[in-house]
Amino acid sequence: MFMITPDIEGHRDVSLHITSNSASTCHFRMWIPMLSLTALPHVGAILGGFFTRKEVKTWYSTLNKPSWTPPNAAFPIVWTTLYTGMGYGSYLVWKELGGFTQDSLVPLGLYGTQLVLNWAWTPIFFGAHNIKLAMIEIVMLTGTVAATMVSWYPISRTATLLMVPYLAWLCLATSLNYCIWRDNPDPKKDD
Repeated sequence: MFMITPDIEGHRDVSLHITSNSASTCHFRMWIPMLSLTALPHVGAILGGFFTRKEVKTWYSTLNKPSWTPPNAAFPIVWTTLYTGMGYGSYLVWKELGGFTQDSLVPLGLYGTQLVLNWAWTPIFFGAHNIKLAMIEIVMLTGTVAATMVSWYPISRTATLLMVPYLAWLCLATSLNYCIWRDNPDPKKDD
């Protein structure tokens, strides 16, 4: 919104209000990277939902699982929280390093790699029903998350701390994946 106000000599002063409006636009633009980077991990979760929706009630329910397996209702709540934390952490690192710069190549490259590995696990496990490959993949994912955290620590301790629950959950998920693999022999081997 532009307001034109006359000054003492009858001239009209537009610059003050344009500057104010520009500051508002600039402030809004500062939110775009934060919202985008925080939301990015959820993209894979939404796509992964297509694999899990049917399989949780059918194939997954037939698997032998340890007694300490979290209830199915816990997974969407936990993953929504973890994806939001890791996404915001990536924004903090991005902001601290001045965006996508030469300095951000390793920390954000590792982050991107772990994100792709994270997104790939669901189609491997739930889509292909390949429990062994999912086990190998989640071990690689967990290692990449640890490497990401090491690279983030000197940049932003807050971002690193936001990844701690994620790493803890991955340790639980890796153990769960291992137990499912161990306790559910591949029927193809029996043929």
